[in-house]
Amino acid sequence: MARIRSVGSFDRRILVMTSLAGGAKHGYALIKDIEEFSGVTLGPGTLYGCLTQLEEDGFVEALSEEKRRRPFRLTEEGRAALRAALVQSAEISTAGLMRLSGAAG
Repeated sequence: MARIRSVGSFDRRILVMTSLAGGAKHGYALIKDIEEFSGVTLGPGTLYGCLTQLEEDGFVEALSEEKRRRPFRLTEEGRAALRAALVQSAEISTAGLMRLSGAAG
């Protein structure tokens, strides 16, 4: 199956927040989880840059360091933002799939 491998900054944010919706994770666990559910591999620099932006926006928060690892978790504001983005994505997906099948037009 053909997949689009490149993801933009908005997509990276959604991938990270989706991973954190399943529970708090540190960087390596985030990279592996995102790769598992999406097939997209984020490098450490990309991941931590994204986490910094999400933290500045109030969507994620860093937890206390554990064994030299700093886990992050989704905030309530982040959950609401992720839900809204996923609903919008689902609407776009539905419209796109209908158009591909010839149902709309």
